[in-house]
Amino acid sequence: MTHKILVTGASKGIGLEISKGLSASGFDVFLSSRDEHKLKENAQNIGAKGFLKCDLCKEDELFKLGDFVKKEEIDILINNAGLYIYKNIENVEYLEILDIFKTNSMACIYLTSCVAETMKKNNWGRIINIGSISGVMGEAYASLYSASKASLIGFTKATALELAQYGITVNTINPGWVETELGMKSIEESEFSLEETLETIPQRRFVKPEEIEKMVEYLISDAAKGVTGQSINICAGLSVGI
Repeated sequence: MTHKILVTGASKGIGLEISKGLSASGFDVFLSSRDEHKLKENAQNIGAKGFLKCDLCKEDELFKLGDFVKKEEIDILINNAGLYIYKNIENVEYLEILDIFKTNSMACIYLTSCVAETMKKNNWGRIINIGSISGVMGEAYASLYSASKASLIGFTKATALELAQYGITVNTINPGWVETELGMKSIEESEFSLEETLETIPQRRFVKPEEIEKMVEYLISDAAKGVTGQSINICAGLSVGI
């Protein structure tokens, strides 16, 4: 049986790397993101089985994606799409709160609800949420991002308990600073330079996207069937301390 995978936020960065690696490993991979042009290009380049444009902030598009995963009987869900906002808490606007929680948290919960029936029927499934080290430790001036990513940890534990008897595992991966467009942009928006940021990381390096992909590949394998409800930090030592 060939497993069917949905990766959200698959137009670039971590999502694209995950999609590329899993497709190369023989999985049927379906891509989703807001950028239809990039999705089509990526699907052709990596040999994906299909794609669906979806802005997770828009309910009608999210519902279409929910219908899509039910129809395709997706049995591996990678909730990767993320939105990052760097701002003083007193300047935060209500619509920004809505958008970041819709993208980083609510869409993950909704899509999980959409795949659960198929997974329970099959007595097998894998759900992986891509969180952030900011959701574990907190990040000043990124309170919305930290809060939304932290919510995934609680959701992961609860759904892992609920679905464990059906052979379904649910885990969260928390990357630290990753060498992606989003990672570099977030540094540019912060008050710290690239060099100053590196000084805060014990290994003095950024995590590579392929390191995240390899962890995803492990977690969906039978070798990791006993790993569920876990929050796994891949952060070059950032979460350990200073």
